[in-house]
Amino acid sequence: MSHKAGFVNIIGNPNVGKSTLMNAFVGERLSIITSKAQTTRHRILGIVNGEDFQVILSDTPGIIKPAYEMQKSMMDFVKSAFEDADVLIYMVEIGEKELKDEDFFAKIIHSKIPVLLLLNKIDKSNQEQLEEQIALWKDKVPNAEIYPISALENFNVKEVFARILELLPVSPPYYPKDALTDKPERFFVNETIREKILLNYDKEIPYAVEIETEEFLEDEKIIRIRSVIMVERDTQKGIIIGHKGAALKKVGMQSREDLEKFFGKQIHIELYVKVNKDWRSNAYQLRRFGYNQK
Repeated sequence: MSHKAGFVNIIGNPNVGKSTLMNAFVGERLSIITSKAQTTRHRILGIVNGEDFQVILSDTPGIIKPAYEMQKSMMDFVKSAFEDADVLIYMVEIGEKELKDEDFFAKIIHSKIPVLLLLNKIDKSNQEQLEEQIALWKDKVPNAEIYPISALENFNVKEVFARILELLPVSPPYYPKDALTDKPERFFVNETIREKILLNYDKEIPYAVEIETEEFLEDEKIIRIRSVIMVERDTQKGIIIGHKGAALKKVGMQSREDLEKFFGKQIHIELYVKVNKDWRSNAYQLRRFGYNQK
């Protein structure tokens, strides 16, 4: 029996459901999901293994016009998704009519590799709107196979995955067959905490935050974690901590609950808040946090 393996890279505008789709494929919450833009900042690999296949899925940040250094780095992760893809998934949602970057759109319609255009959130549409949207995207991206899906409701997700397996090249696996992702444990600790900040704070606060896990000590029954929440200004530090530490305590409690499910162990987590002035525009700090990898 021949073995298939390859890279399937997911791109699209912010909040179209890329992370929800990848998590549906992988069966684990590898990518954080909130209703706020720019939830995904890095390129995250999720690996699905079968007896005769290995699908390496790549979730990328939503395509935006970058306003500062960190966002430029995020778009570099998207550019890299074109370079090693065996199958490209271009994801749009019902009502959408264009990609926010013409250069990326040109790359998609001139792609030499198979393109699957997934029209997501069809549970929020009717038959007439769905038919109009399919016709629109057939015209715009004639090289793509179009699949209407609902990643959240798991509609047509298995059919898309089956098509991916058909399109993958014959190849040995790229990663160990028991691998779930290429990211270390601390990365998922950081992402879980950042998700809770996205959910619990408004305005600019979530976007000025980065997480650094300084300690991850695991034994048989418990994982002890110490993480620092970086902000850009003193006023943001006060907001994160909240009155008598209540806001920070809530973030810690919610993070602990999710991490216990993710790791299947008891979690003890300590959170601290530090000011790291203008880190989003500082090349050294961005490299330290895993951006600007060039």
